[in-house]
Amino acid sequence: MNWTSIYLKTENHNVFILGTGEVATRRANKFLDHGANVCLAGNHLDEGLKEKGALLKSTDEVNELVEWADIVIIASGDEELCEYVSEISKDKLLNRADFPDKGNIIVPNSFYVGDIEISIFTGAKSPLISKYLRKKIQSIITEEDIIKIELQDYARKILKKNIDDQKVRKQYLYEIFENPNLEDLIKQRKIEESKIYINKLIAHI
Repeated sequence: MNWTSIYLKTENHNVFILGTGEVATRRANKFLDHGANVCLAGNHLDEGLKEKGALLKSTDEVNELVEWADIVIIASGDEELCEYVSEISKDKLLNRADFPDKGNIIVPNSFYVGDIEISIFTGAKSPLISKYLRKKIQSIITEEDIIKIELQDYARKILKKNIDDQKVRKQYLYEIFENPNLEDLIKQRKIEESKIYINKLIAHI
């Protein structure tokens, strides 16, 4: 597999989506939710997309839309038009929902558990297994895991203000979150008390 996992900041980026069907709508929602400017070319536009600020354009405007776009998404049933847009998008970040290997970016199946975003990519071999894995992963992530992420972020920010060496900060984080008293507070879902205790631990570093 020659794909590399990466997260791209898409806020204020221009995204052109060829198509307005189910897949195109799903792609559009993802990019709109992350702050992108989205235009779709097709016959109709989902009302929810309109409310989020998406624009509907004619397929006659694909040349202008490709030039405008930072990212091009192809999700249309018109094979001839898909090939044409793919050809003129060679210098763009291109996602093809129909033939992923003809593009250079993938929009994976992703979901949130609290503040955790998890993406699943099977190399386009099995969307069905992606859905199965999603349910499986969601079932094993606990509220305690989510709390630990929030508290580790809290501790890291404090440590960054006081310790320049990243390796030293990492070691202190291990020590803090292996503390049995803090573990008990986390198990009891006592977030504010946990933060106070973290401050006490860091004060003695």
